[in-house]
Amino acid sequence: MQVTKRWGMLSAAFLAVALALPSGAAEPKANPKPKVVILATGGTIAGAQPKPGDVGYKAGAYPVSALIKAVPGIDEIAQISGEQIASIGSQDMTDAVWVKLGRRVNEVLADPSVSGVVVTHGTDTMEETGFFLNLVTKSNKPVVLVGSMRPATAVSADGPMNLYNATAVAVDPNARGRGVLVVLNDVVHYARETTKTNTTSLDTFASPNRGPAGFVLFGKVRWFSKPTWRHTTESAFAGAIPDTLPRVDIIYAHANVGPEYVQASLAAGAKGLVLAGVGDGNGTQALIEALSAAAKKGVVVVRSSRTNSGAVARNVELDDDKLGFVAAQELNPQKARVLLQLALTKTKDCAAIQEMFEQY
Repeated sequence: MQVTKRWGMLSAAFLAVALALPSGAAEPKANPKPKVVILATGGTIAGAQPKPGDVGYKAGAYPVSALIKAVPGIDEIAQISGEQIASIGSQDMTDAVWVKLGRRVNEVLADPSVSGVVVTHGTDTMEETGFFLNLVTKSNKPVVLVGSMRPATAVSADGPMNLYNATAVAVDPNARGRGVLVVLNDVVHYARETTKTNTTSLDTFASPNRGPAGFVLFGKVRWFSKPTWRHTTESAFAGAIPDTLPRVDIIYAHANVGPEYVQASLAAGAKGLVLAGVGDGNGTQALIEALSAAAKKGVVVVRSSRTNSGAVARNVELDDDKLGFVAAQELNPQKARVLLQLALTKTKDCAAIQEMFEQY
């Protein structure tokens, strides 16, 4: 009786083990790592020098696959895939590339299996592309722009570490809902806030008005306060990316400047103008008169400042009500241009556009 009972217990145990053993081909294991898609546009991070030690280089020389291979351990923090959107230096960024990139970002993020997107980009116009994506992305998933100040072939190239950190930020759950981000030199910036401040320094990006979003050191992220302005899913432009954007030019104020730049922009078909003004968004009397005349003809004119920080408030330096201008608030000229381009796809009413500059 004891033998029979013991045999039955052993048989049950062997059956359980047998059922647990794989039969034939093993079933594929689910990859627990989050999925990140890297969209490459070129830039210094993909740049190559003609020969070692050369100061000059060709931007966008390497494909996204090469960038990924150059980052040890990146596959340990995420499932990585890459797509080439463009292969240009960011000084050659165009509205057409913005439209293509913005639409692809929205398509990728609509996939439930994707946790975030990283965009490799040149640093020269990174803040503009980042702010554009901040306005048109229809998702609260992380979108992180990253670049480098040294080409991929340089001694002590900064691209691999930047890309590793950007990927770590893209998979961080606390990055969700913060809008589009920029990562360089161990610092996380809000795309709306940051600007390039130095020609060659690794520490070129700063957020002069409200400070950085956080820090990231060897893939470990420390966050600061969340943004208060409208972005991504709360933006009126989210997902509504037109085929083309209206022309908006920046008019740079300086001593003795006349009306000629305004006249040239209008002749070229500008629908909007942004004043990169001296001080608190001002300019010579001749320049202000030319801009006001353009505003009275239906061209939307936004006053910003060339000083790189601070706010241009309405009716402070100039009488915006009388002149027909919009005040850029905290947006620098290049970002004011981006918002005005998108605003003009919705309205030409200055009061409505002023409200956008208060919110975004």
